[in-house]
Amino acid sequence: MVGPLRIAQVAPLYERVPPLRYGGTERVVSYLTEGLVESGHDVTLFASGDSLTRAELMPGARRGLRLEPLGYDAIALHLGMLLQVYDRAAEFDVIHCHTDYLGLPLARASRVPTLLTLHGRLDLPEVHPVYRAAPGVGFVSVSDAQRAPLTGVRWAATVYHGLPPDLYRFHPAPGRYLVFLGRISPEKQPDAAIRVAAQAGIPLKIAAKVDRADVEYFATVVRPLLDHPLVEFLGEVDDRQKGELLGQALALLFPVDWPEPFGLALVEAFACGTPVIARPRGSVLEIVHHGRTGFLCETEKQMAAATIRVASLSRAACRREFEERFSVSSMVSAYERVYEAALLTRTEKRKQVSAPGEQRVAGLA
Repeated sequence: MVGPLRIAQVAPLYERVPPLRYGGTERVVSYLTEGLVESGHDVTLFASGDSLTRAELMPGARRGLRLEPLGYDAIALHLGMLLQVYDRAAEFDVIHCHTDYLGLPLARASRVPTLLTLHGRLDLPEVHPVYRAAPGVGFVSVSDAQRAPLTGVRWAATVYHGLPPDLYRFHPAPGRYLVFLGRISPEKQPDAAIRVAAQAGIPLKIAAKVDRADVEYFATVVRPLLDHPLVEFLGEVDDRQKGELLGQALALLFPVDWPEPFGLALVEAFACGTPVIARPRGSVLEIVHHGRTGFLCETEKQMAAATIRVASLSRAACRREFEERFSVSSMVSAYERVYEAALLTRTEKRKQVSAPGEQRVAGLA
């Protein structure tokens, strides 16, 4: 590495960093920020004002926006924060954004390298021209599957999310219930998880949040299924509750039916030693090794059948998978390499600009 860097980390404002409960992107930003500080870098975190960090905190909103009443303009707040970031661009070696495409017009005009980690789905064609219009930005995917729909951009790397090694305790013995963890939404398929548990005759604990956009789906599709005697709905849980919930489970049910960009719950389960039963969608194929850390199943009937075999999988192997592939140290090291490459690219471009004659000769060659 070229030495300690001055790094701007720019988080979404919807949750504090780290989140109190649900919040995948902000959680990863927190782990990365603290890991970079631990490695000796000078990090400034642009995030909500209630965030907790050892970096310098620059608040873009009073608190996580999900806690605010309706009526605020989330886009204006994010743009205001991004304007502040790029007004201070000369103070940083690298600007690392996690705010989707909102900052791209500002990044295009900046001489400081911008890296943009894309955390969401990329199979929506209307966003593709926006990303392609920023050729100077280095895009980071969180899985190889995530980047597949978006061509014509400069992919800097794929970097998997990482968790602190002591965040969740390893549980060597399989439990007696299944767990669904994350978000209540049609693409996450909690209703499928309930049907799988009912077919298998195994209790299911659901720990999930309900976004405003998914209230109707929850009310009309999921809530009627919660009366099943095997189902327990817990709502959102914090890290301590999550660790016990996952660690004491037989398996995590992950019946997603969309191009999953990453799936942080998969790694959280592995950290506890808990295997996964999932549909092979998006990144799931990269994260779950069929027959070793879980089972990949297309149908609900196959998932229910997999619950009979899942206790035979090695929970120690699941924990090793987490330690070897999804640790904070691995994530931080990967991003340090991405930052170094971005700085080298900037240096090479400056040399080309300062020696235009040499550039023309090279072009003729």
